[in-house]
Amino acid sequence: MAARPRALRLAVLASGRGSNLQAILDAIATGTLDAEVAGVFSDQPEARALQRARDAGVHAEALPATGFPSREAFDAAFFARVDAVRPDLVVCAGYMRIIGAPAVEARVGHMLNIHPSLLPAFKGLRTHRQALAAGVGEHGASVHFVTPDLDGGPVLAQVRVPVLAGDDEAALAARVLAREHPLLLAALRLLAGGRVALRERVVHLDGAPLAQPLQLTANDGFA
Repeated sequence: MAARPRALRLAVLASGRGSNLQAILDAIATGTLDAEVAGVFSDQPEARALQRARDAGVHAEALPATGFPSREAFDAAFFARVDAVRPDLVVCAGYMRIIGAPAVEARVGHMLNIHPSLLPAFKGLRTHRQALAAGVGEHGASVHFVTPDLDGGPVLAQVRVPVLAGDDEAALAARVLAREHPLLLAALRLLAGGRVALRERVVHLDGAPLAQPLQLTANDGFA
């Protein structure tokens, strides 16, 4: 992405409480993220994320998937609404519906997801349960570009957290969530600065291929 003369224009997709959305809104409000949220979209009319958007004066709308004959039909209607706000980047922040290949392919390089695991480990749902069942000593979150391969797109950045003795799903989920927010914001700052691009399904940073995902450190910077 070339350097931008204006703030990065975001469309945020969310199905639930919208804590990552709130982190984005707060960073924009405090001037620590050069972006604007052009709209928030959900498949769940009762999603808390929608109210967070409205409280911030941001356009918000929901489109339930019921009544559509196929995933593709729903995606077409849903993303027509997303496209109407002309985003530079679509951010999936707790959007729980699988997006069909046609909608994804039309936006490859312009759609980002945050996933609560150290990809490629533990794709899909219940990642904290998967991590505990596998007995790993380290867990975390990943920010990746969305491709038709579920949670399989090129990873831009990750953050690692320890799995502690006595952890249950709730404790591990809370530890990961606390690090998800700074991870997503740090990744968005790189994109807002025009420093990141996806070329031929390879992440490039400052024009060079990224050999491995960036790792967020304790001071919220990348190693």
